[in-house]
Amino acid sequence: MESIIDKGKRVLRIEAEAIAALEKRIGEDFAEAVSIVLASKGRVIVTGMGKSGLVARKIVATMNSTGTPAIFLHPSDAVHGDLGMVRKEDVVIAVSKSGNTSEVQQLVPMFKRIGVPIIALVGNVSSALAGAADVVIDVSVKEEACPFDLAPTASTTATLAVGDALAIALLEKRQFTAEEFAMFHPGGNLGKRLLLRIEEIMVSGDGVPKVHEDVSLRDAILEITSKRLGATCVVRSDGTLAGIITDGDLRRLLQKTTDVTHVKAGTAMTTSPKMVHKDMLAALALQEMEAYNITQLVVVDDDRRPIGIVHLHDLVKAGLGGEGT
Repeated sequence: MESIIDKGKRVLRIEAEAIAALEKRIGEDFAEAVSIVLASKGRVIVTGMGKSGLVARKIVATMNSTGTPAIFLHPSDAVHGDLGMVRKEDVVIAVSKSGNTSEVQQLVPMFKRIGVPIIALVGNVSSALAGAADVVIDVSVKEEACPFDLAPTASTTATLAVGDALAIALLEKRQFTAEEFAMFHPGGNLGKRLLLRIEEIMVSGDGVPKVHEDVSLRDAILEITSKRLGATCVVRSDGTLAGIITDGDLRRLLQKTTDVTHVKAGTAMTTSPKMVHKDMLAALALQEMEAYNITQLVVVDDDRRPIGIVHLHDLVKAGLGGEGT
């Protein structure tokens, strides 16, 4: 008897083969579908019933997040008023395994009357929907993973893959950028990685720990303690950055000598601190900290004057410590 593990592998193999077979079918019809959507001044209306409807919703979600405005239209709701959302400048993508789904067929004359082009993703190129569509993309599969060849499995996977192919082809033709993608995902870590800049999270103004290089180390330690950032900038008489003193610098100094009575800040500082500008992406600042195993970065202006400081904790608090969307 076939084991559970073998059954799982069989399902994956069938679905993988279904997707692989689609590659040879990506041709002129696919290119024409992309051209129609690009030429449209409206939205992509995606419709489908049952499992095809769920696939349609996923296609809508992917298109919306990659620069192609799209909405889902439920066939049953469409004939009870929701058809009003469709405008002649829109494009329809109709998803159906059989191509003969009655609810979807009922909409075709309505779409024709409105004057919108119809792109059909169908598993039967001889179906009524295929015959009525302006462009037909064949998403048929050799077999379903379901042992009874009934439950849509490989067919829904194949249709999802073609939906992704359409969305990404449109993304590239529109020259959609990573920054634009982030604009549509501002609440997730991905958006933060692509949008959040140092200026938005750095400590600035009076909150920046800062001492002159000729002050005593004692005063520098008081500055570090009062500003609670584990470091202080050390500046020259003209206000430019000379160096930085961190908690680590203090520990290393005390390992050499415990008599720091006459030590000046300029003597104890690290003279080549890592510096960034305020418009740097926060994600890049995090990479900088990780690369050099440091917890603070000094933010300087064009004249090398410290205008801020960013701590690793601020970056983590901003949500840059993990992955996600």
